[in-house]
Amino acid sequence: MIIENLAEFASKKFGQNFLKSDYYLQQIIQAMPNDCLRVAEIGPGLGDLTKELVKARNVTAFEVDKRLCEHLTSEFEEPIHNGSFELRCGDVLERWESGSLLDEPYHLVANLPYYIATNIILKAFKDEHCRSVLVMVQKEVAVKFAAEAGEKAFSALSVLASTVGKATLCFEVEREAFVPPPNVTSAVLLIEKNRSFDDEKFEAFLKIAFSQPRKKLSKNLMTAFPKDLVEKTFAELELPSTMRPHEAGTSIYHHLYNELKDNLDGKQQNKQRKLSKSRAKNRGQ
Repeated sequence: MIIENLAEFASKKFGQNFLKSDYYLQQIIQAMPNDCLRVAEIGPGLGDLTKELVKARNVTAFEVDKRLCEHLTSEFEEPIHNGSFELRCGDVLERWESGSLLDEPYHLVANLPYYIATNIILKAFKDEHCRSVLVMVQKEVAVKFAAEAGEKAFSALSVLASTVGKATLCFEVEREAFVPPPNVTSAVLLIEKNRSFDDEKFEAFLKIAFSQPRKKLSKNLMTAFPKDLVEKTFAELELPSTMRPHEAGTSIYHHLYNELKDNLDGKQQNKQRKLSKSRAKNRGQ
């Protein structure tokens, strides 16, 4: 399959922006953990990064675009034949529904469409076989994952990232490095995992805690938990009542959750989901 015009070929449906800079491709390779684990690549696109990956690793790639699957099958005929490259066509999220993405320890590498990036990263956090996540995402998203307590960008994503390991914003990528250029600044994010974490109730708790980032953490929690219980918990943990959500560290959130979680029922979670959807809808208008 010959692709002559990348800008016209890129699918808006799949949020495709092809990275064509050799400099940034090499930067991504250098940022990878130094071992011999298999790589799971999500969204290999035209295979520019894949070509560099298969030089040093065994790679399993997941591609949803059937046109690109045809291109990749032809482009990587030899690696497919010798077993160093495997191509799986279809929705990677469906693969995750049955458990781990791969049946062995692996590193995740991806140039992710921005509309699906956060969901993919959170899936990797829960995957017991995933050892690290090295992804190209919107800079704003990377900053949220890598932020530390006390920084304005510290968020629920920051708490989840530091719960599973260490997140690092490696470097920014200029728009001109892509075809077609995206409308936002991109960045490469590395999350080195030391554990997997899968607790939807904790995620729901964090959404409540960060529901209004500029307000007091205690006030946010009181929208879902009894006021006297929140005040009692803050006193026991010796937390100031004026604390904002970004000022509490990851360990504090786990302590608060452990004290309050028995009062987080399904009704409260559903209420919070509706509130979050309403706010997201208003932001999009």
